Amino acid sequence: MKIDNQKFKAFFGTKAKMLSPEQTLALVGHAVGGVCPFDVKEGTKVYLDESLKRFETVYPAAGSSNSAIELTVGELEEFSCAERWVDVCKPRET
Repeated sequence: MKIDNQKFKAFFGTKAKMLSPEQTLALVGHAVGGVCPFDVKEGTKVYLDESLKRFETVYPAAGSSNSAIELTVGELEEFSCAERWVDVCKPRET
């Protein structure tokens, strides 16, 4: 899904921007290509977008560029210790 910049800024209070690979590794603890929503560095907050709820299962990266894991959306919420669900994406194109 694509970020809706207005929704993102309204919720997070800042403009959405892509982190550099170095910033990503330092902040999250996973290199680009393997960033997953669990086992992140202490203090890193995870938010899940409402658009994920349309799937029964999802396949997030699992810490490296050649790994993924199949999870139900409920398991993703549980294992990621998500802060909360948010709605910051553009509507799905049909």
